[in-house]
Amino acid sequence: MIADFSDLLYDGPWEHRFVSANGARFHVAVAGSDSSRGPLVVLLHSFPQMWWAWRHQLPALAAEGYRVAALDLRGFGASDKPPLGYDLPNLSRDVAGVIRTLGASEAVVVGHGLGAMIAWSMPTLQPAVTTAVGALSAPHPAHIHSSMRASLTTETRRKVGNVLVPNLAERRLRRTDVTAQLLRAWSTSTWTAEELDAYRTAMSVPSTAHSSLETVRWLLRNRMGTTYRTYVQTVRGRVRVPVLQLQGTRDGCVEPRTAAMDSVALCSQLRFEQLDGAGHFLAEERPDEVNEILLDWLRTVAPLPVE
Repeated sequence: MIADFSDLLYDGPWEHRFVSANGARFHVAVAGSDSSRGPLVVLLHSFPQMWWAWRHQLPALAAEGYRVAALDLRGFGASDKPPLGYDLPNLSRDVAGVIRTLGASEAVVVGHGLGAMIAWSMPTLQPAVTTAVGALSAPHPAHIHSSMRASLTTETRRKVGNVLVPNLAERRLRRTDVTAQLLRAWSTSTWTAEELDAYRTAMSVPSTAHSSLETVRWLLRNRMGTTYRTYVQTVRGRVRVPVLQLQGTRDGCVEPRTAAMDSVALCSQLRFEQLDGAGHFLAEERPDEVNEILLDWLRTVAPLPVE
């Protein structure tokens, strides 16, 4: 099956918009009124997902008074899938551009997995637009105490090697049920048929199987390159904005034991919480618990204006 990006614009208590930023067009699902004076919260999904991963958080945060935007990352969902630009420094520029295009001067950036790596990067790469960072199921990318490989589970490390074989991972994503296999393997919850079909459909949009892997390839291939080394050196700077880090104790992708090592060393204002028995996809596996923690933290780091 080949899907169109319009198949991914699910109805709900949000509005679908397309905005231009950093030379590309991005899809965002926005909840909360433009007239609201509440702070902007930008939500960044992971692989192999899209904006819909935040469907439980969008209405919950908007109901509290925040303006919320769930972004399809470059190469995913209904956003553009250009041939270049998948390095983390450029992805951080994408997010900064979207924040400004949405009419805000700054935002709280919350990410999961791959999206959390972008969120972690924002305070040092895009400090002018970043007021606080939330990171779900992802260690800090600085690699001071723990290498990237050591941050992944054994099973994930085995799968990562396939990404570097030309066209192999793309063929598997298009022709087999790898998307559903990863969702099941990395989580502890049972996925509904609707949820699995949504992510299968997202991966079947032309070019997504290739472009969604490009950031992973950049992380693996370019470790000795100038851009990567400059990036790592930069993100090793002190994180001076408030940070919330959530980690499931049974994450099938990220190694829970090493998840907080670098963030504890680098963050001045860190709130770290483990969700006992939870897997990798916290926002969907434990939506009520994640919403409660997020809102409690947001009330402190991005308080709503007094009416």
